[in-house]
Amino acid sequence: MPVAMELSRIIISEINSEQVIHLKEIDGDRMFPILIGIFEATSIDRRVKDVEAPRPLTHDLLVNAVESMGGEFQDVVISELKNHTYFAVLRIRLEGELIEIDARPSDAIAVAVTCDPALPIYVSEDVLNDVLGNEEM
Repeated sequence: MPVAMELSRIIISEINSEQVIHLKEIDGDRMFPILIGIFEATSIDRRVKDVEAPRPLTHDLLVNAVESMGGEFQDVVISELKNHTYFAVLRIRLEGELIEIDARPSDAIAVAVTCDPALPIYVSEDVLNDVLGNEEM
């Protein structure tokens, strides 16, 4: 069963190419970081801080396109961790069918915070076990 998580921190560094977001378990204490690119970090940060762009950005475009076609974003699931790379799916309901779209977690989370209201973020128990088990080593 996937675990409900929330975005707890965004760390943007001007001297590093990789940025960091932290997800925290909503009903627990587990937390872990994900390294992301500057574009996605900036997009997430803008949304969290309610900074409006004069024109739609890429994640706005995706949300607007899906909603214009009658789709409804349901949630984000970070589903796998393979070779130090996270995998996620955006889950969209369209005409009664649940569609899962492969996405980088950074893009999926950027879409999640772009939606109004923000989408729930879930992480599979296997991913949590893998990442937290690896940190303890």
